[in-house]
Amino acid sequence: MESATVVMYPSPGRGHLVSMVELGKLILNHHPFVSLVILITPPPFETGPTEKYIKTVSATVPSITFHHFPIIAIPPGFSSDIIRLNFAIHELYDPILHNTLVAITEKSTIKAVILDFFTNAAFQVCKNLDLPTYYFYTGGASGLCSFLHLPTIDNITSGSIKDQNLVFDIPGVPPIHSSHFPAGFVDKNRPAYKDFINTARTMAKSTGIIANTFLGFEKRAVDALRDGKCTPEGQTPPTYFIGPLIADDNEVDPSENECLKWLNSQPIKSLVFLSFGSVGVFKKRQVKEIAIGLESSKQRFLWVVRSPPDDESVSNSGGNKELDVDAIFPEGFIARTRDMGLVVKNWAPQLAILGHESVGGFVSHCGWNSTLEAVVNGVPMVAWPLYAEQKMNRVYLVEEMKVALALDIEPDGFVTAMAVEEKVKELMEGEEGRIVREQVLEMSRRAKAATADGGSYRVEFKILCDSWITM
Repeated sequence: MESATVVMYPSPGRGHLVSMVELGKLILNHHPFVSLVILITPPPFETGPTEKYIKTVSATVPSITFHHFPIIAIPPGFSSDIIRLNFAIHELYDPILHNTLVAITEKSTIKAVILDFFTNAAFQVCKNLDLPTYYFYTGGASGLCSFLHLPTIDNITSGSIKDQNLVFDIPGVPPIHSSHFPAGFVDKNRPAYKDFINTARTMAKSTGIIANTFLGFEKRAVDALRDGKCTPEGQTPPTYFIGPLIADDNEVDPSENECLKWLNSQPIKSLVFLSFGSVGVFKKRQVKEIAIGLESSKQRFLWVVRSPPDDESVSNSGGNKELDVDAIFPEGFIARTRDMGLVVKNWAPQLAILGHESVGGFVSHCGWNSTLEAVVNGVPMVAWPLYAEQKMNRVYLVEEMKVALALDIEPDGFVTAMAVEEKVKELMEGEEGRIVREQVLEMSRRAKAATADGGSYRVEFKILCDSWITM
C-alpha cells in the first residue's frame, strides 16, 4: 500500500494553530496510517504562547510531524500592517513551501493540503503541483457565510464602508452593521482589504472548506452555505462542518493548579469567569473599571488579568510582563474581594475552568475557540469583543444562537464599571440571563450529540475522508 500524507499549513497565531492541530489529531485517530505534516512559519509578530503548545503536542502525539520553516530575512519596506503581514509573510515562503511539498511527494502521495485563510498564498503553489487543496476556516458557519460573501459586498458598495452607516443582509446570519466588520474588511485603500477579497474568491475555487462548528449550533448558516447563497458570483465548494474541535488541557494537573483548587471550594454555578484570549490586553483605566464593576456586582469571580501596555495608546501589547497588582487595581481591591474572587496573572487553564461545576458564566472576547469551549460546557456568556472578527461573532452569539448577552460598549471601545456590574448580575441572576443559560445548555447537549457515535461531527468527517480515498 502506498503511503498517504495530509499536509496542514496553519497561520502561526495560537487561535488558528490550535484548532487545526485538533483537526489533525482527529484525522490520525481515525486514519493512523496517514502521515500528518504541519508546516510552521516563524511569526514576525506576537502570536500568543505557541512554543510550549507545539512541544506538548509533539510529546503526546509523536505521529504528528511539525516541519518548521527556516527564518528568512524580511525585505526592507515590508508592510507593518499586522493583517497584511499575516498574509504577506506566507507569500515570502512560497518557494520554500514548493520545495517542501515536492520533497514530500517524492516519498508519499499527498491526499490533501489544508490551508488557513491567512496562508492563502499557498493555494497557487498547490494548484501548480496539482494537489487537492482545502481551507480550514477556524471560525464557524456564520463567520464563513460572511467571509465568502465579501466579494459580493465589494461589488455592491462604492468606496470604503468604514465611515458609512450601512447594514448588510448576508445569507444565513442576522443583519450586520458596517461598524461590526473587522478593520481589514472596511477600508478598500488598505492593502489587507484586497487580501481578504482575493482569499474569499480563492476559497470558493478550492476542493472544499472545513469549518469548526456543528450542525445543531448554526443551522441557518449551514443551510445558506450548502445552498450556495453566500457565493452568488460562483459555486460554493463542498463544505464540511467538523466540530466542536477544542484542545485538551493535557498539561494541567487539577491537583496542582492553584485556581482549579480554589474553584473546588466554591458553590456550584456560583461564579463568573473573565478571560480575553491569548493576546487580549486592556489599558490600566479599563482594568480598574472592570475591578470596580465586579466588586459592585457582588458576584463571585475568577479573573485572568494580563499586564497593561507600557504605552497607553497601544491596547494589544504588554501581556506577559509581570503583573503589578498595586499599580493597576483600585486601592484595597484584592483585600476587599478576597472572599469572593480570585485574580490570576496572565494565564489560566481555560477549558478546565469552563468545565468546572462552580463556573456559571463567562465574560469572553468572543474568540471562536473560547466560544466553543463555553458552549460545550454549557456556560453562558457576556460578549465583549476586542479585535478581528469578534464583533461579528457577538452578533451571531447574541442575536442568532442566543447563548450570550451583549455588553454595553462605548464608541471608543471603553466599558464602564456600571456596564460590567449590570451585565454580570443579569447573566448570573436576571431573566435575560435565565433564557441564555437555558439556551446554552441545549446547545451543549447538541454539541455532545454531534460528537457521539453517529453524530454530525463524525458523519461530516467520514464524508471528507472518503473523498480522499477516492482520489
